[in-house]
Amino acid sequence: MARLTDIDVSREVLASARDGNECARAAIYAAVAPAAFGLVRRLAGSRALAEDLFQETMMAVFQSLESFRGEAPLGAWVRQIAVSKCLMYLRSPWHRARMRLSGGGDSEGDWVESLLPATPAPRAESVDLERALASLAPTARAVVWLFEVEGYSHEEIAQHFGRSVSFSKSQLARAHAKLRQWFEPPVDSQTCTTL
Repeated sequence: MARLTDIDVSREVLASARDGNECARAAIYAAVAPAAFGLVRRLAGSRALAEDLFQETMMAVFQSLESFRGEAPLGAWVRQIAVSKCLMYLRSPWHRARMRLSGGGDSEGDWVESLLPATPAPRAESVDLERALASLAPTARAVVWLFEVEGYSHEEIAQHFGRSVSFSKSQLARAHAKLRQWFEPPVDSQTCTTL
């Protein structure tokens, strides 16, 4: 699967899609959908939520296709819309209220861990990145993905969340600490004694 920022379509396809040609719109969808859904899935966490946010993203793409100026690849524009949709959801008061009602805080991610089966940290040969990311709070997971995978700067992340740069840095540092605990099992500190 190609990176979303590298996906582009020809000017002819764009012009035809803007004129309402369904085949051209289908070509655009086929070009960007897999990568866009992958990004939304990583930021949203749950598949059901990702499907909803992906649908909102694609609707916004086709509704605002007229405003796409073509100064960057189409995929970069779609990525911006997808990230905005996901972060708007994570910042929404409805999402925060649902998190509080479900007994989980927005900062620690304990609510996600309570949904996972209780198992020890995975062994090196069976590392499960999906479960490790799922153990993070939604905000922390989004910051990790945007910084580490999508290449956003702390300034860009802070701007998207409407927060300070230190917010982005602290979320990333806490998430890295939690991921290290996940992948590095605790070392038994007992010393061996001879009998």
